[in-house]
Order: sequence, then C-alpha cells, then structure tokens
Amino acid sequence: MITDLAETNIGNTGLNVSVFAIFVAITLVIVYRVSHRSSTTFDYYAAGSRFTGRQNGLALAGDYLSAASFLGIAGAIAINGYDGFLYSLGFLVTWFVAQLLVVEPLRNTGRFTIGDVISYRARQRPVRSAAAVSALLISLMYMLAQMAGIGALIGVLLDLHSKQQQAVVIAVVGVIMLFYVLVGGMTGTTWVQMIKASMMLFAVVLIVIFLFGKFGFNLSSLLDAASSNNSLGDRILGPGIQYGKNDTAKLDFISLALALLLGASGMPHFLMRFYTVPNAREARKSVVWVTSWAAIFYFGTLALGYGASALVGSNAIRSAPGGENSAVPLLAFHIGGTLLLAIISAVAFATILAVIAALTLTASASFAHDLYARVFRKTGIGSEVRVARTTAVVVSALAICGGIVANGQNVAFLVGLAYALAASANLPAIVLSLYWKRFSTTGTLCGIYGGLLSCLVLMVFSPVLSGSPTSILPNVDFHWFPLNNPGIVSIPLSFACAVIGTLIGRDRSDPALQAEMEVRALTGIGS
Repeated sequence: MITDLAETNIGNTGLNVSVFAIFVAITLVIVYRVSHRSSTTFDYYAAGSRFTGRQNGLALAGDYLSAASFLGIAGAIAINGYDGFLYSLGFLVTWFVAQLLVVEPLRNTGRFTIGDVISYRARQRPVRSAAAVSALLISLMYMLAQMAGIGALIGVLLDLHSKQQQAVVIAVVGVIMLFYVLVGGMTGTTWVQMIKASMMLFAVVLIVIFLFGKFGFNLSSLLDAASSNNSLGDRILGPGIQYGKNDTAKLDFISLALALLLGASGMPHFLMRFYTVPNAREARKSVVWVTSWAAIFYFGTLALGYGASALVGSNAIRSAPGGENSAVPLLAFHIGGTLLLAIISAVAFATILAVIAALTLTASASFAHDLYARVFRKTGIGSEVRVARTTAVVVSALAICGGIVANGQNVAFLVGLAYALAASANLPAIVLSLYWKRFSTTGTLCGIYGGLLSCLVLMVFSPVLSGSPTSILPNVDFHWFPLNNPGIVSIPLSFACAVIGTLIGRDRSDPALQAEMEVRALTGIGS
C-alpha cells in the first residue's frame, strides 16, 4: 500500500492546492499592505532597521530553515540513517561560529550588503564588483537547491511525473516569489519569513507528536520499525553508510562538515538580515533566537527521517516522484491523511517561496547597491531601487531555469555546495577585513576570486556534475576531483590566496580607515 501510495498521486489535490493558495493569499495581502514602506533604499534593503531581535530571529529562522532542511535532510536520514543527520548538526553549529566571528562587527560596519564591509578600507570599485559577483553566484547556487525541492512536491501532490509539467509549476512559483520582492522589499519579505517560520515550527512539532503517538511515545519502537523497514537494516542507526565506505567518503564528510560549519558566516542573504535591526545588541539577540528555533527544528528532522523510514519505507521513498525529497510529504499522508499532507505541503511550498524571495532580494541589492550605485556611480532619487527591482526579474528568470535543470537532486546536498561556495568566496574577505590590519585590496580580490574559481572548478569536475548514476549529467564522465563537496580544498585555498595577495601586493591599507573601522566594529559608533 505504501509503495502504491508513493508511485501515484496521494491525498486530495484540491485540498493541497487550496491550503497553499490560502497561505499565498494571506502573505500577498500582507506584502501589499507594507509596500508603502519600501520606497527608499533604506526601507527596501533593510526595512528601515525597524525589527527587534526577536522578530528578526524568527525571520532569520524562516530564511534559514529552508527546503533543504525540511525535505532534503529528513529524506537523507530516511535513506542513509545517521549520516543524513550530520547535515542537521552542521546547520545548527554554524550559528555559533557566525556569532563568534562576524555578526556584531558586520552589523556595526556595514549598511546594506557584504560589500559595505569588505570595501570599507579598500578601493571601492574593484572590491564592490567582486562582492557583487560573489553574492550573485552564491544566491543563484542556493536558489537551485530551493527550486529543486519544488519538483519533489509537485510530483507527489499533483501526480505530475513529467519534467515539462513540473517545469511549468516551478515557473509559476517563481513568479509568485518575484511579486514578494518587487512589492514588499525587505519589510514584506521579513513578514513572509516570520509567518513561514511559525508555520514550519508548528508543523514539525505537530508531526513529531503524531509520529511518537503511533509508537506509544517509545523511541526504541520507532527505531526498531525504522531499521526493519529500511533496506539497510540496523546499519541506519549508526554512522558510516554514506560517509564511511572508504577513505574518500570519509574525506568528503570532513569537507562537507567544514563547509556547513563556516558557510552561514559568508552567506549573503543571512548576513544582510542583520541590517534590519537597529543595533548590534539586537543582532546578537537575533542569533540567540534563530539558534533556539533551529535546535528545535533540526532535532525534529531526526524524528521525521526515522519516522519516514519506519512508516513509509526506504524503497517506497526512493521510487516516489522526487526521491528522497518526498519523504516528509509521504510521512504526513501516512500519519494524518489528506489534511495533514495538505498542511505539510503548504508549509514546504511556503518555505521555498520565502527563501527564494530573500535570495532574490539579496542578489538584486548586491547588483544595485554595489555595482550600479558604487561602481557605475549612477545615482538618482529612486533609481537604485528601480535597478534592484529590474535585477530581481532577471535573477528570478535565472533561478527558474536553474531549478528546472536541478529538479530531482537532493536539496540538502545542493545547499552543502552553496555553503562551500559562500565559505570559500566571502568568509576570508570578511574575517580578514575585520581582524587583520594589513589586509589590502589585492588580498581581498585574491581571496574572493580565488575562492570562487577554485570552488566552482572543483564542483564542475567532481562527481556532482558527471561520472556517477546520481550526477546531474549521469551519462557522461569528465570528473577528476574525487570529492562531492570541495570545501576542504577551496576554503583553505581562499584564505591562502587572501594572505599571499596581501603580502605580495603593492597597495597598503589606509591606517586611518583601518582605525576608524576597528572603532566602529567594536563600539557601533557611526553605524
């Protein structure tokens, strides 16, 4: 029965669509009502810094708890057991690194984008150009992960097995997301994130309670059922299935862990959100709140994953449209029937919409603020916001096309690649700009471009793109890099490029600007 359920349309299609439509309608009304607060650049990019730490923490949770977490991690746990949970641990611990290294000084020294920080004491035009290129590429990579999750939901809920049919729905979702950005700006996007985070946390807690209720609130019974209904048996209860096969797999795990640990500290759409609060104190509160919500959520994914293995079965999940990404919708249908499936599906759709909206806003802000206004030196009343909105349209089109290509890939895996790219390209430039007095323009450019190029090249020539049955191009093989995640190579290489570029470059950091930046980063004066 479960296998049949996974291979055909499940639930009530009308109910599934109706619940999602209600969410979209409510959020569109909210976005429209706050649209008058997005006329200036300060309002459009940073919501006028009007949100509190608690509100921003909830919105940041909405930004952070993405489709990769809700669909991909639970699916990875259902198939690979404990090794899938390693994603959850990495996504959770990364906030402690961000709080320690970048959150407070970044909020104090910047205004809207990462480019504000790393160009503070460097030559503006080349550094802002590099920052904008980096933000655009990272945002597009992260968007691929979110858009890829749409196909899994569509296939399960609407019985759309054809890639062409799923492509149409991906495009429709992209258009709805674009409306959030064009009309609401950061204020509208923040409210959407808060609503979505509340829905997601409620949904996870609800389904976990129902799940444990089915097993008499006995964890041992749940784990026994999970192992008996999984093709790998008791092995799913311990580590090593995915990352313990050989030395290469173990090294790949270390690479993934490094990327997840450091990635959030360089992710543009996370860092941009800290400018929506009035000061560094509220920024710190934001991290405390998002870490609390994330802890509840990520430990919930452990129950969701093993629950899906116990009640749905690993074989049924693999054969379902969307593969691993369909584990949570199938589990919801098995536990609560059509109503719970509709609720969970609406939450998953809302997750994808909200995260892509934030990514689109970040990418468009980087282009308009760093390139258009600072590099091209085009200014005028409202012109920067107009360019940001135009850029949002272009970025949305690219995200839709990329999502169609990436449809079917495990979304948690794709996010791991985006984290590696962020940690490679942005983190060295941010950390060294804040903490190394000698850090120069040459070092900044070498770090950003060195990290970007090394990470992208290693991705292209890795098993991610070719050379294995699970590759994006499974029928060709041109890979020579053995690891799926390049973080273990590209992140240290980026730091090395930044340091070497500073030491051999002829330009020197301005001592006066360095002292000014240090005082501002530590005290918040002038922020």
